[in-house]
Amino acid sequence: MIEDIKETTKEVIQAVLPLTVAVFFLMVIIGMNHDMFLSFFMGSLLVILGMILFLLGVKIGMLPIGESIGSELSKHNSLLFILGSAFILSFMATVAEPDVRVLSSMIDSVSEDSISRNVLILSIASGVGFFVAVSMLRITYGVPIKYLFTVGYLIILILSFFTNPDYLAIAYDAGGVTTGPMTVPIILALGIGTVSVLGDKSALTEGFGLIGLASIGPIISVMLLGVLVP
Repeated sequence: MIEDIKETTKEVIQAVLPLTVAVFFLMVIIGMNHDMFLSFFMGSLLVILGMILFLLGVKIGMLPIGESIGSELSKHNSLLFILGSAFILSFMATVAEPDVRVLSSMIDSVSEDSISRNVLILSIASGVGFFVAVSMLRITYGVPIKYLFTVGYLIILILSFFTNPDYLAIAYDAGGVTTGPMTVPIILALGIGTVSVLGDKSALTEGFGLIGLASIGPIISVMLLGVLVP
């Protein structure tokens, strides 16, 4: 436990410190007042503390349980049960993803409530859940990942001609925010756990690539939302 805390603290400081220093120098150059410096300093400390606690929780709880669920799911003979469980787990992880919440809040404020925050979150989460379920099928049947990427981005290309322009840029951002600190560990752990009980599968070949596939889902789902919403 102590080693996990030390390692996580080191990782967070290495990630946050360069950005903090860069912003600090910009504030000096611009000549901001002392209150802004104090607010930024306090905010940076809270960010570091929050990320340490968050990532520590992910390492201690989310990663082990994700691998355990993945390995246990594969022991069931029901493919429908495996796909349904993968969808629900990844759906709920995306709903809880902080990056998705930030994106939806920003869009809600800029669009003046014309784009529903809750509908957007559910759309993004549904896209991730669907493509994680498709990834489970890929692992089970050994479908080459390049075919799924080809089909997925071909669908995106076609939809881009019919999607409401207001939703087009949002869709690509939606694909990016799903690769956050909550969704990534769970999906990766789920894939690796699933592969671990399949003796003829390679963890490197089959266990990775899920995040790339999962990020296609929200792009397509938000584009479809843009097609359906006038």
